[in-house]
Amino acid sequence: MAFFHYAQKLYSLDTLDTRFTNSSSTSLSSVDPAKATPKEDSAGNSQGKKGQTAPKDGPASSRWGTPEFFFYYVVFIICVSLMFKTAHDVSTPNHPNYKNYADRLSLGWIPGYKFDDTDAQYSTFRENVPYMFMLLVIHPLLRRTYEYLGKSSSPLLPSVEADARLDQRATFDLCFAIVYLVALNGFSALKVFLILYINYGVATQTPNKYVPAVTWVFNIGILFANELCGGYPYSRIVGVISPWSKSESNWGSFLDSYGGLLPRWEILFNITVLRLISFNMDYCWSLRRWSYSDSVNSPIEKLRPDPKNLSERDRIEYATSIEDYCFRNYLAYVLYAPLYLAGPIITFNDYISQSRITPKSISLSRTLLYGIRFLVCLLTMEVMLHLIYAVAISKSNPYWDIYTPFQLSMLGYFNLHIIWLKLLLPWRFFRLWSLFDGIDPPENMVRCMSDNYSALAFWRGWHRSLNRWIIRYIYIPLGGSGRSESNGLWAKARTIFNYLIIFTFVALWHDINLKLLMWGWLITLFIVPEVLAGLLFPRKKWQNHREAYRWICGVGAVGNILLMMAANLVGFAVGIDGLKGLVQGIIGSYAGQ
Repeated sequence: MAFFHYAQKLYSLDTLDTRFTNSSSTSLSSVDPAKATPKEDSAGNSQGKKGQTAPKDGPASSRWGTPEFFFYYVVFIICVSLMFKTAHDVSTPNHPNYKNYADRLSLGWIPGYKFDDTDAQYSTFRENVPYMFMLLVIHPLLRRTYEYLGKSSSPLLPSVEADARLDQRATFDLCFAIVYLVALNGFSALKVFLILYINYGVATQTPNKYVPAVTWVFNIGILFANELCGGYPYSRIVGVISPWSKSESNWGSFLDSYGGLLPRWEILFNITVLRLISFNMDYCWSLRRWSYSDSVNSPIEKLRPDPKNLSERDRIEYATSIEDYCFRNYLAYVLYAPLYLAGPIITFNDYISQSRITPKSISLSRTLLYGIRFLVCLLTMEVMLHLIYAVAISKSNPYWDIYTPFQLSMLGYFNLHIIWLKLLLPWRFFRLWSLFDGIDPPENMVRCMSDNYSALAFWRGWHRSLNRWIIRYIYIPLGGSGRSESNGLWAKARTIFNYLIIFTFVALWHDINLKLLMWGWLITLFIVPEVLAGLLFPRKKWQNHREAYRWICGVGAVGNILLMMAANLVGFAVGIDGLKGLVQGIIGSYAGQ
């Protein structure tokens, strides 16, 4: 029983992120730092958000012990085992296609198996895991040492203590970030600092009403310029200003030769662009809020909650004072080491609030449990890449006709789960580092396509911090789903149009290429069936036919999962041509030929 109790704590939503078990309007002072499982009421109903029980229109009783679900258990055991066996069988040396991708495999640590090292993104992460764990230990220890040495010997007022903590943390974050950035990018760090300086000027020197437009134009322009100019090599810059210099001997080539651990700094700069936009927009909106308080002769304190009792929503909405938007805090936020390379994304206001007062959602026990979950995910990824070579097969341009339809389906299915895991692991590692350092960013990955029947809900849980960022800085400014009194069909059309803009931006933000642009448009197209189904089968009209509605949702779930698989295979794996080959192989004939 102790094992099951520990497993329940390990896999509870509260361990993953307290935002799942507490409302965004709940004061952080009310979050129980020792809690590791969702609370239950006296009737035994699990509570998701604080003070909320299961919805009244949900199932009257659990189905886990019903004959229907026992039938599902049997189907699950047989089908999932068969799925793994099929994917493993096509990855063995006995398969005819093995010789075409064998050179992509490397020696593995599981006896008798090689390791699929094809995916460059995960391969880079895997090689650097030992060094990143060293950073995870050294960085918090350095901070604790710095804070101990700078600690005041006399007691301070709570507000003064909070300001002193912000000052101390921001100074340390900036100093460490400078060293960290130089180590990562070498002399290219100067290019990063120049972009950051210009963006700060956009926020502080541009008339307030023009700040949003100029901010978006500048930052989207930076995305394109970084891609088209290849990170602005110094040798090219020197070639422009000094065309008589020999490219192989000019000082620009010398600077380029010291590019740090990640010479191509522009590849991972996209995540920084989001923080640049966040700072500018938060600063712009704060100025307007301060101007409003002056116009109504109301002190800003009346419009802002007590810093010690800020909810997550308040942390995102409010900054304590206009002085918080200084250049030092701006650089400390944008270059915050644990979240610099990959996120999760946290807004400027939230960063400042958490730097001033540590959120009670952070506890050592919860953070350690989160770390164990990360290690379990890492082990899962390692075992999968030893047993199933879906990535190597898809990258070797195979002759798809030699695979049966079921084999092709499983290759695509497991390829997507490997993509999900390779993105989950860096995000969870960097969030783990941030939690040890005293900053609680949102959890990025909630669930994968295998246990999510809604396309809309899936995208709210995939790269969740980006989704929250998009809602705050794009979706709401665009008008969201339209006014509540708008006609239902018009509101849905407005929502789909906004999704088209959002996914176009997200595709271009990921990488400027046609494959990802097609991915963004496919995602928007594949959301349409769910939106139309919501209009044709509104839940409130099926309250007296819950069983039929459950089966309708089940049919829709299958379609949604297949569409999400297709879109993600196009965007992150085989592309349009590869998807055509997979589909032709699956539906061409019963033999897959």
